[in-house]
Amino acid sequence: AAEIKEISQKCKEKQDALEMKDKQIEEIHQTLRMKKDEEMDRQRKIHHTHKMIEDWKNELNTMAVCENLQPQIDAINHELKKLQEERANIDSDISDITAEKMNQDREKTRIIDRLGQLNNIMNMKEENLKGRFRDTYSALMWLRKNKDKFKKRVCEPMMLEINMKDNRHAKYVENHVSANDMRAFVFESQEDMEMFLMRDHQKLRVNAICAPAQSCAENLPSRPIEELHRYGFFSYLRELFDAPHPVMSYLCFQYRVHDVPVGTEKTRNMIERVIQEAKLKHIYTAEEKYILKVSAYTNLTVSTNTALRAAQFLTSSVDTDERRQLENQQQDINNTLKSLDVRLATLLERQKHLDHRDNELRQQKKELLERGNRRRQLESKIGVKYDSLRQLEQDAINLEKESHQADVKIKEINVQKARLVIELMHLIKNCISTNILKADLVLQSTAVAAEKNRLESECKAATLQLKAAEQHFHELDERKRVLTETSKELLKKARQVCKLSPDQHLPKEFQTAFQALPSTLEEIDAFLNEEKTRASCFTGLNASVVEEYHRQTQEIEQLTEYLEEKKNELDNYKQNISQVKERWLNPLKKLIEQINEKFSNFFSSMQCVGEVDLHVENE
Repeated sequence: AAEIKEISQKCKEKQDALEMKDKQIEEIHQTLRMKKDEEMDRQRKIHHTHKMIEDWKNELNTMAVCENLQPQIDAINHELKKLQEERANIDSDISDITAEKMNQDREKTRIIDRLGQLNNIMNMKEENLKGRFRDTYSALMWLRKNKDKFKKRVCEPMMLEINMKDNRHAKYVENHVSANDMRAFVFESQEDMEMFLMRDHQKLRVNAICAPAQSCAENLPSRPIEELHRYGFFSYLRELFDAPHPVMSYLCFQYRVHDVPVGTEKTRNMIERVIQEAKLKHIYTAEEKYILKVSAYTNLTVSTNTALRAAQFLTSSVDTDERRQLENQQQDINNTLKSLDVRLATLLERQKHLDHRDNELRQQKKELLERGNRRRQLESKIGVKYDSLRQLEQDAINLEKESHQADVKIKEINVQKARLVIELMHLIKNCISTNILKADLVLQSTAVAAEKNRLESECKAATLQLKAAEQHFHELDERKRVLTETSKELLKKARQVCKLSPDQHLPKEFQTAFQALPSTLEEIDAFLNEEKTRASCFTGLNASVVEEYHRQTQEIEQLTEYLEEKKNELDNYKQNISQVKERWLNPLKKLIEQINEKFSNFFSSMQCVGEVDLHVENE
């Protein structure tokens, strides 16, 4: 990898060198073009100078020796007087329009102040947003500074855009719309949303959603609200608030606010009837929210209800009617100001035209007064132009020589570029071969890692088995110790019964008697019970013993019947468990077989082996 990085760096250096050579060639071409343009400009100036000299000579030849200019000067003075009278009228109109604009501006300021008071409520919402969701507030500030970067409309977080018509209804909206969406920005364009989420690489955690491509804001409810009045419903959720079109479209699409009815205490009192008859999915009563679902198994309606949380975001709302009226007045004033600006611009344009005409007349008057000195001026100008013409002819550029020099420089640079390209090709080949070697090493590393994981798994399993064996050994050893202690105690008691000392060997008659007895503990217990029974036969039986016998016999029969009944129930449970297990386990095994087949195919494509199996330690 280090070698690939080094080769890549050398490739970049060669590419940078090639780009530098291209820039040098472009600079040579640019210099040559500038010289050509300079030569063409010189030729144009020479042509233009010749034409000016020719025109002045013609004017000089045709100029009259003496002219009567007074009638023309009198006519110009008369027109200047009329222009001044018209300008005075225009100045008066401009003063009137300026005064009207000042009045309109004062009214506009009053409306803006009132809107500012209404916007203070919006500021309270923004402070709430800033305190709860700092990143969202920072993103909002960024959005307001960069709105020109977006192609389509971008709505601020919903908690700022939604205005409740009645603050008491805010809790319904906040309980229906998730808190994440309440602080989410809403976009009309997916491209705008993606660009917003980048935000100049700011690391802010904010929510953004895209309104549906096809508007849902005007979607109709499944039934008119009048049909639900009998259940205590008074409105659908959408009619309780105002919001921009993209926000309303998203809420109708995602939360179906156009089809969620809001009820009263009457609705709560008859909720069972509402659930059975209305067939609604979401219901709001005065203080509760109900979600209704139809079970896929029983086809019965299942309802869940939760108490409504208190509103946190939408309790401060603006009087939208007053705000809309003020905005309309502001728009009317803006239109009036635009009309006044148009009239003022027209008058100023006319004033400008009059000023221009005034300047033209004064210039004509000046020219008439100066015409007597025109001949001398023309002769002086012609002399100056001849001097300029001689200077231009001396500044000629040899384009053929400049072009040849440029070709020589470009040829030399192209030779250097060819060497750089050859070196770059060698580097690219080395980079490709090194990448192939790297890929092979990665595949080898993957195979070795898989083998390492397999060995680690086997080692872990063997360790668990060893621990289990050690635990079992310790349990057996403890049991052996307990049994040894018990045996010693029993042997001691037996010696005491037989009146033998601890060191005395067992007498021969005892050894003969013990050899006649059974060899296991169970057989000895059975033999002992049999002897006890025989001993009891030597005593006379009384009525209580017989009664106890019959009672225990009857109890044994009852317990036998109870045991049989429980065995039958156990068999039924086992059969049911087997059926349920078969219905569940067989599809699961088929699914795992499909996963195993694809998993094996994927591993075989990487020249590896792998499988997926359902391992069940406890059946």
